[in-house]
Amino acid sequence: MDVPTLLDAPQDCRQVSEVLNRVGDKWTMQVVVALRDQPRRFNDLKRQVGGISQQMLTRTLKTLERDGMVERTVCPTTPPQVEYALTAFGRSLSVPVRELARWARANLATIHDNRRRYDSKR
Repeated sequence: MDVPTLLDAPQDCRQVSEVLNRVGDKWTMQVVVALRDQPRRFNDLKRQVGGISQQMLTRTLKTLERDGMVERTVCPTTPPQVEYALTAFGRSLSVPVRELARWARANLATIHDNRRRYDSKR
């Protein structure tokens, strides 16, 4: 008897795609990597994630917080300081993110070669 796999049914693919779309977007991956080793304040995080706008960083952090991957802590100072950190759940995401990054670095030249070959045929 065949053991069903994770992606045997179309609804399984849709569910997985929902998560992959969220964590695989340009900014989410970079925020997770920036928070992997230590909590950061907003402006420090903005500097770490080059090119992200304040609005996009705010949106990304809120989404990650909603999904339980980022924890937002308000420090009782004047003015209040806010710090962001990965939760244990968020840190668990950094494991496959690292593997995907390794795969991408190892295969980037091949991908570029394939694109050039494909484009030259057009």
